[in-house]
Amino acid sequence: MNSNIRLLVISTSTIHGSSFLTYIKDDLVDFIQTDELIFVPYARPSGISYDEYTANVQTALADKGIRVSGLHTYSDQKEAIGQAKAIFIGGGNTFLLLKTLYELDLVNDLKAAVATGLPYVGTSAGSNLTGLTIGTTNDMPIVYPPSFDALQFLPFNLNPHYLDPDPNSTHKGETRETRIREFHQFNTQAVLGLREGSWLHVENAQIELKGTLSARLFQQGKEPIELQPGYLQF
Repeated sequence: MNSNIRLLVISTSTIHGSSFLTYIKDDLVDFIQTDELIFVPYARPSGISYDEYTANVQTALADKGIRVSGLHTYSDQKEAIGQAKAIFIGGGNTFLLLKTLYELDLVNDLKAAVATGLPYVGTSAGSNLTGLTIGTTNDMPIVYPPSFDALQFLPFNLNPHYLDPDPNSTHKGETRETRIREFHQFNTQAVLGLREGSWLHVENAQIELKGTLSARLFQQGKEPIELQPGYLQF
């Protein structure tokens, strides 16, 4: 893994009992080490507009003195990425997000910028993009990107919002673990299930699981294992 890459890979932007970005805000600000960032709103949760989504981030970070601009507002988005001080890709629909980035021909620009040290923050769908593919997202394929290949900063796939089976539930449909096992019938890469309120801090080619909860690691042909907060080995 490229030692220049700096990532904050967050399972979710909002946890129960907390407003948008509140629980992770201090860590985000400390991570980016700048007072401005470019926000990528292309995942459009609940169909929200680019302007509305960007405004939500602006409001959430205003008390920290962070200036937020939406990538969609730049006439030359490639240049904007190249000159950005930090980039934040928000959650929503991962298929729509990746399709839009491919259509705008920005995938390679993001890869190149992050490879040289641009701080990258992702939540949910934005976190899915840091893995090898988006094949383990929880989203519905409402659109079809030209490839499932993601930004491939990390040597595995992500499953943000990972949920453990509820022993009291009467629901008999597939669990997240079942779906990931199905994925491993046809794919070899490991999958890391990130529970709500957990995130990865990636710097100097080291991956640190942060938050109070463990993450669940799935590997083809092996039983899942729990990884405790701290530095991870792959």
